[in-house]
Amino acid sequence: MAKLQVYCEPFCIEESYQFEIHHVEYQQEDAYSCFMHFHEVHEFIIFEQIDGSYYYNQGESTLIDNDIVFTPALETHNFELSERPKSWYIIQFLPELFNETELQKVSSIFQQGQHLRLQAKDIAIVQQQVSWLYDSYQDNPLSGKSLTLLRLLIFWIAEHAKPVVSPNSVPITSSIGYGKLSPVIDLFRQSKSVDLTLVEAAELCHVSASHFSRMFKSIFRCNFSEYSLRHRLYSAARLISQTDSSITDISYELNFSSPSHFIAQFKKQFNTTPYKYRLDVKKRI
Repeated sequence: MAKLQVYCEPFCIEESYQFEIHHVEYQQEDAYSCFMHFHEVHEFIIFEQIDGSYYYNQGESTLIDNDIVFTPALETHNFELSERPKSWYIIQFLPELFNETELQKVSSIFQQGQHLRLQAKDIAIVQQQVSWLYDSYQDNPLSGKSLTLLRLLIFWIAEHAKPVVSPNSVPITSSIGYGKLSPVIDLFRQSKSVDLTLVEAAELCHVSASHFSRMFKSIFRCNFSEYSLRHRLYSAARLISQTDSSITDISYELNFSSPSHFIAQFKKQFNTTPYKYRLDVKKRI
């Protein structure tokens, strides 16, 4: 059975950290999982090998090797990738970093999601910089050297990477009904678990259940109940990797009917049990 890794999540900022960087690799036979989600932090993904699509507030665009994507805090995004081998660096950092005097000069570039591409002459430079950053982070994530290398990388990307223009893009935020769904979207942004039926969610948005269902699926590319379940499961993955809470406590915190039901759903989504997932995370630390 193919080994599955959790894309993006559960990586998050450790307490007292300003940023985190991780290296992610999938082989040809490795299973892959992602869904439309949010972060409370800014995120760069600097791809090495990649083939697929990036879905974000500006629309949909095609990814190729060495592309870069930036997703700001709380912006909806998703990836759909092919089965070929793939690898990337994922950097998540606190939005407050852009309050620094020097970084304020480039922060305007990163007010919304960006799919960026480098000229051939700049690819090796950025890959070297992110490799240095990763090595420095492994040595001491809180060091001045690590933060300096992060700032340098942001400056270089801002100066040399160019947006990928997708002539057929339609921003997600321009989708019909996106504004009407905002009460429910905000709940997903703010909560680990959204315990609403389809009818209750529709009432919150002041539309009929059938209309809500159609709008939700057109924007999130899955139905409401499926998204709600995935949201809870990815929240569980974060809690499992970042806390010492028991699997039982996590299952009840996220409103699963029982620990056994939670374990079954987690295994179905991630191809591993919560306990095995926690062990694998600890091995990688």
